[in-house]
Amino acid sequence: MAKSPPELSRPTNPTLKTPSCPKQRTTMSASSLYSPKLSIFLLALCVSLFTLYHIRFLHAPPSSTSWSLMHHWERVTNCTQELESMAEKLRQAVTFLPLKDLRYADTAPEGHTWFMSSMHDTREEGEEQHQQFPSESSKGRLLCLKGKETHDGSWNSYALAWPEALPINATLLKGLTFVSYNHYNYDNIWHGLSAMVPFVSWHRRNGCESPSRWILYHWGELRFDMSPWLKILIEATFGGAPYIENFEGVNDNQPVCFEKSVVIRHNEGGMSRDRRIETYDLMRCRAKVYCNLSLEGRIAEINKQGLPVIGMTLFMRTGPRSFKNESAVIGIFEKECSKIDGCRLMVAHSNNLTFCEQVKLMSLTDILASAHGAQLTNLFLMDKNSSVMEFFPKGWLKLAGVGQYVFHWLADSSGMRHQGAWRDPNGDECPYGEDDRRCMSIYKTGKIGLNETYFTEWAKKVLNEVKLKKLEEAAANKTNASASICACG
Repeated sequence: MAKSPPELSRPTNPTLKTPSCPKQRTTMSASSLYSPKLSIFLLALCVSLFTLYHIRFLHAPPSSTSWSLMHHWERVTNCTQELESMAEKLRQAVTFLPLKDLRYADTAPEGHTWFMSSMHDTREEGEEQHQQFPSESSKGRLLCLKGKETHDGSWNSYALAWPEALPINATLLKGLTFVSYNHYNYDNIWHGLSAMVPFVSWHRRNGCESPSRWILYHWGELRFDMSPWLKILIEATFGGAPYIENFEGVNDNQPVCFEKSVVIRHNEGGMSRDRRIETYDLMRCRAKVYCNLSLEGRIAEINKQGLPVIGMTLFMRTGPRSFKNESAVIGIFEKECSKIDGCRLMVAHSNNLTFCEQVKLMSLTDILASAHGAQLTNLFLMDKNSSVMEFFPKGWLKLAGVGQYVFHWLADSSGMRHQGAWRDPNGDECPYGEDDRRCMSIYKTGKIGLNETYFTEWAKKVLNEVKLKKLEEAAANKTNASASICACG
């Protein structure tokens, strides 16, 4: 069940349309929240000035006191009117800019992105790149959006406004809001995870502060959902299911402002390797706690002979990038596993497992062998220093671009050991010539064959490495996990 934001406080201005929002959404209109605050401030100022002048004129001649009081009260009234006029001008002066700036379309995911293009990120060495509102860099201003468009992000817009002078007809959402820009999508668990990681890093560095809501943008266009796997990981990490804002009941041109917000648009960009490892440690630990699994680590598991158990998992796919002869591949790894005391081979299909079943499987895995695909995103859930073996169909090396290395990067970022990749030299022929980029549409859905000699030597090498490492760690009574990594820094 999705996490619901705090209690609703509805606008009182009869000229504003009351949003038909969920009862728990914490929202207030700008006029209902800030006009009373401003009025109280001005009234207090006037009363203070009046009192001071009154005390002063107690010592003045009686004949001049009433005239002076009237004169100074008129000045106070004029001052109040000027302040109210200034606040109104500030409301009128709020300028909304396109959320997606098409001038930067050619470099959208890099550098100065097309999402909120006039804003610059906060860059601290080794930390996630982010924007926070209000902050010193925003001069105390809040983020406001007109952002309901789901088909053309250039129709969505953003602005900054002072809390005392929000745009006319604005709705204020209380609590912390995470605003995510993802150049890819939130349905694929790898792309979704890469967008989530910097928010977890920010959460970790800010006393475990958790969001009241998430706002998801893809190319500046509003999205309403993410993969179930990612939702549960967010729930485990932040202590509650994510509430994904859809601006229900808000008119297309009605501004929505946020009491506090964090915007991230570069995924893990700017984060050092140490910071990424700490972030993945936190998510791994909290996922295990959520799924009621031990935090002791793999070294604690031994077989009847007192030897550390080595868990080798073949994580299979169905359809594109599956093995042409799955049973033959299983046979090769099964044979090599049987030669190592304590080795246990597990075979699983990612589409048949719940989130917690995947977390449990990874917690039992020292060596993960799988075809390139989103299911490999689970690799960060293994104990640190575990090994990954990856398989590709024909054609990927030449045509797939940098995306083919994402799980190599994920292994490095989460403290795992990527043991290389096997790329099938055989596969479907492309009618355009093998170097033509149009061939990638054919190779992307290709299936993977096998090379018995290569697979045998590969499995033997990695198994022996892991065996020696685990024996050394067991002798030193070393553990890979600790409940302390579940805490924020």
